[in-house]
Amino acid sequence: MSDDPLVLLPGLNCSPALWSAIDVGPAVTPILTEPSVDGQVQRLLDELPPRFAVAGLSLGGIVAMALVRRAPERVTRLCLMSTTSRPPTSQQYAMWARQRAALAAGATARDLQREIKAALLSPQARATQPQLVEVALAMADDIGTQTLDAQLALQATRVDERPGLAQVRCPTLIIAARDDALCRPERHAEMHALVAGSQLVELDQCGHLSPLEQPTAVETLIRSWVGLLSPGNRSLPTVLSP
Repeated sequence: MSDDPLVLLPGLNCSPALWSAIDVGPAVTPILTEPSVDGQVQRLLDELPPRFAVAGLSLGGIVAMALVRRAPERVTRLCLMSTTSRPPTSQQYAMWARQRAALAAGATARDLQREIKAALLSPQARATQPQLVEVALAMADDIGTQTLDAQLALQATRVDERPGLAQVRCPTLIIAARDDALCRPERHAEMHALVAGSQLVELDQCGHLSPLEQPTAVETLIRSWVGLLSPGNRSLPTVLSP
C-alpha cells in the first residue's frame, strides 16, 4: 500500500464508526465540525500531514473535493463515495434550515437520523441486517446536536465542485451504490466523466452507507485504490455484487 497517510471523512451525522467494519490499515478519521466548507478544509489542512490520500462519503466526499480543489499538491489520491459534486438546491437549503430549527427546538441528532433511516440503507439491508439501523442511530448519538448543527450549516456553504473535478490529476476512484436514495448513481457517472483517468465502480444491492452495508466490497476497493490504482489502470470491476 502507499506510504501516504489515509484520511477517511464520514458523511452528515456519521461518526468514524462508519468505517468500523472495514480494515484498510492505519487511517485518520476526523469528524466534520466546522460550520463552513472553507473552515472545514482549512482545519483539515492545518491538522493533516503534508501529503495524504483522502476518501470521503456523502458530505465527507464534498469536503474531499474541496480539499483537492484548494490544495491539489497535498492530495495524492481521491476516493468519492455516495456523494455529489453539484451545488445545493433550494429544496435542500429549506430542508437544512428546518432541521436546524428542529435541533434548536430540542430535537436530537438521533431524532433526525431516525427520520431518514430508510434513505440510508437499501431495502435488502433493512430487511436482512436490521442491526445496521441501530448502528446508524448510534453514530448520530456520537455526533450530537452541536456538531450536527455545524454540519448542517456546512452543507449550506457548498459550491459547485464540477469545475474543480475537471482539474483533478491524482488517481481517483468513485464508488456509487445502486440503491442509494440520496446520491444517485448518475451523479457518480457525471463525476467520473469529469475526472480524467478515474475509475467508477457501482455496488449492487447497496444503499447510501456502503461501508456498513457492504464492508467487504468497500474494503477491497479502497485497498486496491490506495495500493494499485493509477491513471489508465482499468483492473477494477465496474459492478460489484454482494
